[in-house]
Amino acid sequence: MSVCIINYFRSPVKIFWALGMKMKLTITVVTCLVLWSVMLLSFSNVFKHQLLGAIINGSNVSEKPRDRLLGGLLTADFDEASCLSRYQSSLYRKLSPYRPSEYLVSKLRSYEMLHKRCGPGTKAYKEATKNLGHDEDNYANKSAGECRYIVWVAVYGLGNRILTLASVFLYALLTERVVLVDQRKDISDLFCEPFPATSWLLPLDFPLMGQIDSYNKEYSRCYGTMLKNQIINSTSIPPHLYLHILHDSRDGDKMFFCAKDQSLIDKVPWLIVKANVYFVPSLWFNPNFQTELVKLFPQKDTVFYHLARYLFHPTNQVWGMVTRSYDAYLSRADETLGIQVRVFSRRAGYFKHVMDQIVACTQREKLLPELASPGSEPTNTTNIPKLKAVLVTSLYPEYSDNLKSMYWERPTSTGDIVEVYQPSRERFQQTDKKIHDQKALAEMYLLSLTDKIVTSARSTFGYVAHSLGGLKPWLLYQPARGKTPDPPCARATSMEPCFLTPPTHGCQAKKRTDSAKIVPFVRHCEDLRHDGLKLFDDTKDEL
Repeated sequence: MSVCIINYFRSPVKIFWALGMKMKLTITVVTCLVLWSVMLLSFSNVFKHQLLGAIINGSNVSEKPRDRLLGGLLTADFDEASCLSRYQSSLYRKLSPYRPSEYLVSKLRSYEMLHKRCGPGTKAYKEATKNLGHDEDNYANKSAGECRYIVWVAVYGLGNRILTLASVFLYALLTERVVLVDQRKDISDLFCEPFPATSWLLPLDFPLMGQIDSYNKEYSRCYGTMLKNQIINSTSIPPHLYLHILHDSRDGDKMFFCAKDQSLIDKVPWLIVKANVYFVPSLWFNPNFQTELVKLFPQKDTVFYHLARYLFHPTNQVWGMVTRSYDAYLSRADETLGIQVRVFSRRAGYFKHVMDQIVACTQREKLLPELASPGSEPTNTTNIPKLKAVLVTSLYPEYSDNLKSMYWERPTSTGDIVEVYQPSRERFQQTDKKIHDQKALAEMYLLSLTDKIVTSARSTFGYVAHSLGGLKPWLLYQPARGKTPDPPCARATSMEPCFLTPPTHGCQAKKRTDSAKIVPFVRHCEDLRHDGLKLFDDTKDEL
């Protein structure tokens, strides 16, 4: 240390040696203290910088255990920079309590090999499209090659599209078909490619591309119509079938889910699907599918949760919206709450009875603290106040503005601080407008990152958000006649989305049999009370 000091004071060496021993010792001690202070300050600044960086980059992400491949759902075969969300999403979520089954992981790897072998640009794809432009009545004895396909056509809003694409993909897994998605809308602006070394985008020169927009339930190759007219059988198989799985589907269209019908449909090389409903629950009515589904999803209410985390990775542009909002408004909070507001009304806009419903639900269920009475003291005087961040998504800003004013103008009864944030304020739904859909996807994803969530009944936007996050939401009942429902909301017991317009009966059941009573784990949805179908996890029930 003395050598260090002498070098440090090289210019006044003579003066230093002329001093007495006591003075030399004093100077040495002081100098060492100064140097140690500088070193400690430097270390402190580095530590603070690292801590701040960790907070900014994802709510103390360095403290989170990271499951980069989501329990094996994902493959490591992608370039991370091309799609940041694929491998970074685990930094923004708590470690999942829902592990994918080994069978599902194995099935996904097998599907990826199938898609690579049969996808666009392959010899198999070219072979399969050769005869598509010819409307032949008997296709049973013609070879279309080794691959069969199901084409998803984009219709309706973003929530519907995400739910239906997950449904179509699950059907493809069960039947060993290759999924190809209509790319003419904004699918490639929203999501990265999910399968390695290939593409899921339907080529623009697909032989039926000029026709598929006009397909409806009256189309001669619509399955329900062919079934009604009795013109499809094992010896009369067309080169393609159109499946009409929309809210106005007929009973004949919904027979598509059944085992007897699947034996015919299985022979058709090309299926074209238009859907705006989450039809997964009805797949469980097919005994052949059910056996496979139980192996894929032992916990039955995790179907969409696993499929969505495998399929839907936001593009870098959308992911930037997600991470910037999360870092700025959610990362530093002790608790986060998502509130999604969708009003189904002929007259659009803000409604006071809906605002009252939101307040009643969040305060009754202890999701947000009540406001303090004038002159009263906070009930929580012993603990440090918590910061609660509330993320509101709605077309209309008045709901978040009123909530923000409530908690800004008056303190809470607990002393906790409530901050309210709404990312976008579009006012009108603008389906197929690129930036609007990108904002909508970013908001769905942000909602899925919250600790607790409140969503609107019958909203596919809300279904995607809470199911992607593995969250069981508080569901806001749909108001009637302009009045706040009582009770205002209820806690869901399943995190699965609802099939809003399902078959009224099962495949083998009589017409009057309630489809919600065929299997114990497919029941009516909580937000529709006596309608819709939804998967529930009943591990105690035997098949």
